[in-house]
Amino acid sequence: MRDIAIFSGSAHVELAEEICQYLSVPLLPSRTSRFANDCLEVQLQANCRERDVYLIQPLVPPVQENLVELLLLLDAARGASAARTTVVMPHYAYARSDKKDAPRISIGGRLVADLLTTAGAGRVLTMTLHSPQVHGFFSVPVDHLHALRELAAHFQPLDLANTVVVSPDLGNAKAATAFARILGVPVAAGAKQRFSDDQVVITDIIGDVSGRDVIVLDDEIAKGSTVFELLERLRERGAGSIRVACTHGLFSSNALDRLQEQADVLEVVCTNTVPIGKEKRVPKLEVLSIAPALAEAIRRIHNGESVSSLFH
Repeated sequence: MRDIAIFSGSAHVELAEEICQYLSVPLLPSRTSRFANDCLEVQLQANCRERDVYLIQPLVPPVQENLVELLLLLDAARGASAARTTVVMPHYAYARSDKKDAPRISIGGRLVADLLTTAGAGRVLTMTLHSPQVHGFFSVPVDHLHALRELAAHFQPLDLANTVVVSPDLGNAKAATAFARILGVPVAAGAKQRFSDDQVVITDIIGDVSGRDVIVLDDEIAKGSTVFELLERLRERGAGSIRVACTHGLFSSNALDRLQEQADVLEVVCTNTVPIGKEKRVPKLEVLSIAPALAEAIRRIHNGESVSSLFH
């Protein structure tokens, strides 16, 4: 790993340190300070000249603070004559703003992609975008990873003879189908309609869940509105035990505590694309590391090897 330089923003330093441990390279220091007028300033405190620079920063709450810090990191790397700068963004929060679903509405996913490119991003490495079309918002190469293998490895030791994977909506059905194929189980999906950020209605479940153990798979869980609506429909249709899995565990508004209280929910599984503090670590929560996958992708990008072959 010669001529590589890895820096982290303040959003998820623990993940950056873990990635560097797998790569056997140091996490180089950076400094973020705030002026009296509330403006941020970033300094990369190691040489970047003609080096392959990777900036690790998921867009997690506070999203706007972390986004501006990432833009400043990019600007600092470009000003330091980096040979190539890659944004390692495990969670892209603005991916949810991917279409014009109301009059005169902004499309944040495309706008922020343009901002990152303008600031100096030459490549983006991300994981489980909210919808596939977000990939096309970027005018630079994007390596789009998923965590299906890591999640499936967690469930494979279980007795899955009577298990079905359930997607909360048809938009996530393709990923749920691939996940079910890895586990060798059938798949079902909810018929969902979203009216607002926290108002979701699931009118039906397409597929047989009666008497079956269920693994609910979603890309992310924030307030949990979709998951709790789906749990009600599963109970109405006589489902058995329930396990909930997602890639991005944001768990805002006491979502984890509410899931912990559900007697038929045996566990909640997510990855560490998003930092989860000790105050959120309820007994039913299991956090899987995606640092090995990100580290291997970084190694392949740096060495000019195929990243897509990771999924074959």
